[in-house]
Amino acid sequence: MAEPRVAAPETPDSSLVLLTVEEAARRLRIGRTTCFRLVLAGEIESVTVGRLRRVPVDALSAYVAKLRHRPAHAA
Repeated sequence: MAEPRVAAPETPDSSLVLLTVEEAARRLRIGRTTCFRLVLAGEIESVTVGRLRRVPVDALSAYVAKLRHRPAHAA
């Protein structure tokens, strides 16, 4: 009996300039809905191409840098 195939984890294509919101979410290791919320709030930069919403690859680094420079919340 053949073993079921397990999909290999997607390796990011380093040649991409614009990502879908889903691809951006996967790279950030956050949920799709959370990523859409961050994009709509302007926390993560995005652009429209026709009717499509895309996230520039460098916007992910900028978002992470912003997070790193925010003061920690008091517990």
